[in-house]
Amino acid sequence: MLDQAKANVQRPERFVTRFAPSPTGLLHLGNAFSALTAFDAACAAKGRFLLRIEDLDASRCRPDYEAAIQKDLTWLGLAWDEAPLRQSQRSAAYTEALQSLQSRGLLYRCFKTRKDMAAAMTNAPHGFPAPFWGGPIPPALESELLSQGAPFAWRLSLERCRALLGPAFGELRFFEAGQGPNGETGWIAAQPESQGDIALARKDIGFSYHLAACLDDAQSGVTHVIRGCDLHAAAHVHRLLQALMGWPAPVYVSHRLILGPEGQRLAKRDKAETLQHLRQTGLTPNDIRARLGLG
Repeated sequence: MLDQAKANVQRPERFVTRFAPSPTGLLHLGNAFSALTAFDAACAAKGRFLLRIEDLDASRCRPDYEAAIQKDLTWLGLAWDEAPLRQSQRSAAYTEALQSLQSRGLLYRCFKTRKDMAAAMTNAPHGFPAPFWGGPIPPALESELLSQGAPFAWRLSLERCRALLGPAFGELRFFEAGQGPNGETGWIAAQPESQGDIALARKDIGFSYHLAACLDDAQSGVTHVIRGCDLHAAAHVHRLLQALMGWPAPVYVSHRLILGPEGQRLAKRDKAETLQHLRQTGLTPNDIRARLGLG
């Protein structure tokens, strides 16, 4: 896998990247910066630019938001090389990957509820949630909870992953061609333990971002994952999933975030100013580029 990542760095003619928005709201300047950064990189490398719609959360994703996203991207001058991939249509692929991990004994059922996890986040020092560590509960208790219909998540056991991979577990690396939030760049030792035993699927929300994004990148031939530096930490566990599943390791290119007037990260939930609104005020795509420092 290390050789694959090196190949991606050394052979720009293989350049494939993507922009992967969730249709849970309208795009804002932060989304525009990420999309334009990826698109410009693909153009510069004479590579391919893909659009992926991450619409796994059926309770929040809406078709009108997806239509608005594509309208905004087209207005900005972006074009993608094939029809958008929609995660909501890929349950069979995600199920197959999950079953592969399960068949090797790498997953366990976790019956902690979302309320339990939220409480843990609230009580964590400095407001940051500690990585979750667990393991299988006693079989009798598990059977009882299952008979009661108790919801559960499938979690990836780092202990079992370490046992399966042996010395290779400690040799996992990924290449950061951009810069993480703390200046991380170049070859980086993957530390999946920083994320704990991550949930890969849950009955109420379906498949996790980690599983779906890694599989989609692999099957779409993505060689460069260009995204905000707030997602840099995800690469540590994504590198582990790639090793477990035999998926190629892309190059990660973390970019700066576009911040609001008070230094906060722009977010849909905070009603950040949308591209739709900026367009309606008369701004042009060139104005947006200038505002984002993209020239």
